Amino acid sequence: MHRDPEMHRDTVEQDMFTVLHGESTPVVTRWSYSLHDPFAVTLAVRTGENSWVEWLMARDLVVESLSGQAGIGDVRMGPQVVQGYEIVEIEICSIDGRAVLEVDRDLLAHFVRATVELVAIGDESRWMDLDREIAKITQGCLE
Repeated sequence: MHRDPEMHRDTVEQDMFTVLHGESTPVVTRWSYSLHDPFAVTLAVRTGENSWVEWLMARDLVVESLSGQAGIGDVRMGPQVVQGYEIVEIEICSIDGRAVLEVDRDLLAHFVRATVELVAIGDESRWMDLDREIAKITQGCLE
């Protein structure tokens, strides 16, 4: 399953099969990007009929992972060649465990290009009111 990125006025969304390292059956993942949170990409992994586990990661991390190792902490990504196929390996860690996913590099690059058509690299702050976001955070601390 591969679906070209769907571009709406303010979002990009793409479904694609992803391999869980060591497993033969692929899982469905949904990659999402929105100009309402222009610094982030959401990776959702389908775990059941209508059940998804979501990870929020920096778009810069996804962009960097296409050409080299990227990330520290809970999410690390980087290009690999597995049985002649170019992939991006995604390692996700949490207190509940660790998972390694493999996604086709060209499909991920296609998704990244669609996000750049929506918001150019370096223009993210033009789409986010940082003062308003800081006010929301600090207001929550005062309550």
